[in-house]
Amino acid sequence: MSTSGQLPVRTEQDVVLARQAARQAAVGCGLRLVDQTKLITAASELARNAVVYGGGGLMQWAIVQDGLRKGVRLEFADEGPGIPDIEQALTDGWTSGKGMGLGLSGSRRLVDVFELDSAPGRGTRVTITKWA
Repeated sequence: MSTSGQLPVRTEQDVVLARQAARQAAVGCGLRLVDQTKLITAASELARNAVVYGGGGLMQWAIVQDGLRKGVRLEFADEGPGIPDIEQALTDGWTSGKGMGLGLSGSRRLVDVFELDSAPGRGTRVTITKWA
């Protein structure tokens, strides 16, 4: 298995492929099963957000190392309308659509590192890392 890669996320089928890529990276990195599940769940939410709210985008993944620890870093980027109020978007229960409002905030709780960069008119980039 490669230590990095990317794939488009434009359709629901791409969301499934993003989940599979996240699973392969997590297994390849040696994440425990519970941590694999957390990473895959976050990946699914973020890929779906890119499709539904961002009009599609790109997922990049890499097995990363920091000293002796290994992990998986996933980045989801789209060129959609962006998020006008990041603090509000990270609030449990807030949604700009018909969802439950747990996608971003829930994803943040599932991973070790969560970075969100977005602004109206320039899309959204979410980078997450889960350490083994």
